[in-house]
Amino acid sequence: MLKKEPTVDLFDTGTTMESDYLPSAKERSSSESDFAFAFNDSNFSDRVLRIEILADLPSEKLDGEVCKSIADWARNRKRRREEITRESGVDVFVQGEEQILNCNMPDIDDGLAYENHDDDAIPMIDETPSAVGINTNQLGDVEANQSKYLPSSMDSSSTVIRVKTIHISSPILAARSPFFYKLFSNGMRESEQRHVNLRIHSSEESALMELLNFMYSNTLSTTSPPELLDVLMAADKFEVASCMRYCSQLLRDLPMTCESALLYLDLPSTVLIAEAVQPLVDAAKQYLAARYKDISKYQEEVLNLPLAGIEAVLASDDLQVASEDAIYDIVLKWARKNYPKAEDRRDILSSRLGRLIRFPHMTCRKLKKVLTSIDFDPEVTSKVVLEALFFKAEAPYRQRSLAAAEEPTSSHRRFVERAYKYRPVKVVEFEMPCQHCIVYLDLKREECARLFPAGRVYSQAFHLGGQGFFLSAHCNMDQQSAFNCFGLFLGMQEKGSVTFSVEYEFAARSKPSEEYTSKYKGNYTFMGGKAVGYRNLFGVPWTAFIADDSPYFINGILHLRAELTIRQ
Repeated sequence: MLKKEPTVDLFDTGTTMESDYLPSAKERSSSESDFAFAFNDSNFSDRVLRIEILADLPSEKLDGEVCKSIADWARNRKRRREEITRESGVDVFVQGEEQILNCNMPDIDDGLAYENHDDDAIPMIDETPSAVGINTNQLGDVEANQSKYLPSSMDSSSTVIRVKTIHISSPILAARSPFFYKLFSNGMRESEQRHVNLRIHSSEESALMELLNFMYSNTLSTTSPPELLDVLMAADKFEVASCMRYCSQLLRDLPMTCESALLYLDLPSTVLIAEAVQPLVDAAKQYLAARYKDISKYQEEVLNLPLAGIEAVLASDDLQVASEDAIYDIVLKWARKNYPKAEDRRDILSSRLGRLIRFPHMTCRKLKKVLTSIDFDPEVTSKVVLEALFFKAEAPYRQRSLAAAEEPTSSHRRFVERAYKYRPVKVVEFEMPCQHCIVYLDLKREECARLFPAGRVYSQAFHLGGQGFFLSAHCNMDQQSAFNCFGLFLGMQEKGSVTFSVEYEFAARSKPSEEYTSKYKGNYTFMGGKAVGYRNLFGVPWTAFIADDSPYFINGILHLRAELTIRQ
């Protein structure tokens, strides 16, 4: 005996509209219905959609030309937002058997909020024998809720320049759009009427026709970014989330530019169904992060980015920057340029940009400057500096644990190291009985492996006796045995003609004791720009040093230590 399949009622508020969830723009599920054959066919339609097309507002015209680029689209969109300032509402008219909805598809900046009140009865109008115009702002609370499902009103005195008639199927449209679902299932007399009239501006005609065709066929004929954005905005107004996702996928597949990426970042603030465009927003963030990966090289461009743009760049783990100190300096430059008022600058740094600076990976010298900065709120700086110092005091395994616990998708990743050009170090300084410091440098196995055959990696600068020093690890050739090996060197940053006599000792942890063992000692009188060290720190070939069973890597980390002493 065959089991009877349950009947799906399109007008049941509990029914999930599966057609609203497209798997991708180019690969539709084989089970997904395609009703392209029924589009604008009276044999498969139960209603007539009469589209009254009005002349565009003056600000919507770009010298008679269509938008050919993202820049044109953005400028045109801005002008339309400035033009439409009337309150959101819907004027509904009845003439005989016709229902007329004034829909100008306004920008979301007018203050509409997307809510799904499935249980609300939404009456369109009171029945009347003659033509009557009713503004929902003058009706009761229930009637006023209709404005959340219909686009805003336009001046009914606007000139209709042409009329387009389309045969539609109310079940198909209702299944794809909560807007049409509410329109066709509100229980009032007009929900059973055959004729429905929409009023739009001429600049919106093409996008609306593409949207209607998509609701039947799940495809679009347009491919240019400006046209796809128009369709996306139309889909948002009529609550067709599947079309918004489809447009977003097509836009992600097209070549992206800095201009288009910045425009996509702004979409969540201009649409009702923000989650439908989130993948496009994420792709735009990734594009900007990749474009400005070498942030110091493109610093002037970065300083001209809007807030959303620089946030996308600063959230990246892959920035190729000397150190987090450099990120801090860039953020301050951007804030001072874009927020000249101290109060505004302090607010944006505390609430937005400060969260993207990874203070735990800044040097202690820079953290001291943070504490006295007038650009940050003192309470904020005290908190972030204290957190940074506690992090630096943690054991390495604990630091790695804190970094691993942070969500990869989070934009507020304080403990994860970026791709710093100069590796972070831990420094312990002593002033008595003589100027002395102990420097700890940890290198991952993969970092060391990338040094072969002749690479080098530098540490961040540290200071002793008022002078800057650094460590550098090398893969170099052993001059006596003619094989590659691991070397460690100590250098002094060039600063005038000052000379320093320094005693130094290199040590490394090794198995099985996992204790630090001295590897090399020396005494050197430094002059600016010079470096000294040992070419084969461990006395073994590179292959033995980097081998899987190497005693020098503990849990994949090479632990190095340098002790420096200045003798008077």
